[in-house]
Order: sequence, then C-alpha cells, then structure tokens
Amino acid sequence: MQGFGVDIGGSGIKGCPVDLEAGVLVGERVRVETPQPSTPEAVYEVVAGIVTSFGWTGRIGVTYPGVMKRGVAHTAANMDKGWIGTDVDAGLTALVPGTVETLNDADAAGLAEMRYGAGRDQDGVVLMLTFGTGIGSALFYDGRLVPNTEFGHIQVDGEDGERRASAAAREREDLSYPQWAARVDRYLDVLEAGVWPDLIIVGGGVSKKAHKWVPLLSTRTPVVPAQLQNDAGIVGAALAAAERFEP
Repeated sequence: MQGFGVDIGGSGIKGCPVDLEAGVLVGERVRVETPQPSTPEAVYEVVAGIVTSFGWTGRIGVTYPGVMKRGVAHTAANMDKGWIGTDVDAGLTALVPGTVETLNDADAAGLAEMRYGAGRDQDGVVLMLTFGTGIGSALFYDGRLVPNTEFGHIQVDGEDGERRASAAAREREDLSYPQWAARVDRYLDVLEAGVWPDLIIVGGGVSKKAHKWVPLLSTRTPVVPAQLQNDAGIVGAALAAAERFEP
C-alpha cells in the first residue's frame, strides 16, 4: 500500500510517495526551497507542484511547522504570520486532486519513528525532538500521541530553547558540534526536569551526524538518533493521511 507525504519546513518543502508497509520512500523525493515570504498561497503552489510532479491523484498528508488543530494553523514561529488562523486543509484541497490531512511536522516525524523506527514497540513516555529551523517535539505515552506539544519554546536561561539549541542556531553562530552539543545538553536538562521521558529520539537533518554530538550529551534519559532521519516527516504525513489521524 502506498501513500503520499509532503513535509513543509521553514527552509524547504519535500514530498514523495511512501511504501506504508515498510515506511520508506518510493523513488527520489522532490525538495523545493520554501518561498520567501512563506505565505500560505506561495507554499500551497509549491505543494501542489510537488504532488503534480509525481502524478499523484489520491489522498495526501501534509505537515506544517506549528500547532495544527482540525486542519487550521494556530502558530507560525518560523513561517509567515499569515498562516495563523488559516484552514490549511481547505486551502490545499482546493489545489490538489485528492483530499488532504494536515498535522504538526514533529508529530508526523514521531508517528513515523514510533511505527517504523527508533520508537517501535517502546512503551512509557517517548519524546521525539526534531532539530532544524526550530525545535519540534512529539510526545507519546504507550505509543499514543499527545498532539501539538511545543517544547521548542520552553524557556532555557531566559530564552526560547530553539533560539539557542536548534540546528539553525548552530549554523547561524558557526558552532562546532561539541559547542552545540553543550547547548542541546542544557536544553534537555530543562526539558527532562518537567517531562521525565523514558526515551528521547532526535531527528532532523542533524540526525545524520548523530555520532558527532549525541555521545557528548549527559542526559539521564537514553538519547537515540531517528532511524528515518530527515524522511520521517514525509513518512509520518503519509501514514497519518492513510489512517485519518485526527489531532
């Protein structure tokens, strides 16, 4: 069985068909730079173009980097503020051949990791963190998602956690992996004090270089890299659409 997922991010928009039995992409994904300004209309056009390029006509799953409830975006930390209050389901359904299921990007990545990857068969409290333009989070208890957690915005030493510890912060400030790992460590210390997870899964592009920074962390919680790495959002979006996930 195949599905189709599109992962909208602050810097790039990626899409591809997905083998839902194995949790892997079918063929090469298409990636397009996120338009600037990243207005809903401009992003919709990119998403529609990606879907059309594969000739896909069925239902699709689409992630958004912010709080999503019943198809409506409620935050826009790393996107144009015009997204707030926008019915993303309706906007995209008007432009693509099939119907659309939307959800938070980190929630989608977490769903994929819990079904196919590092969180498979893991009970207890599992926290998925995606490090990219910001820090996304997905929280699971005995495999069930608690949707729309926004742990990237917890206060760490008087500042948004993602402002100091995102992958974008590492690039922006030209930090070495050891320097950046120290910031991630401090961020996780604060997060652990409030959540006490049994496992932390770290994803996003930096998960490909996990060997450079994960061993430097001193958290009490085991930290493992995402197995689906940067494809988790696409896979999770396709899975959510196929199973009609409702946050």
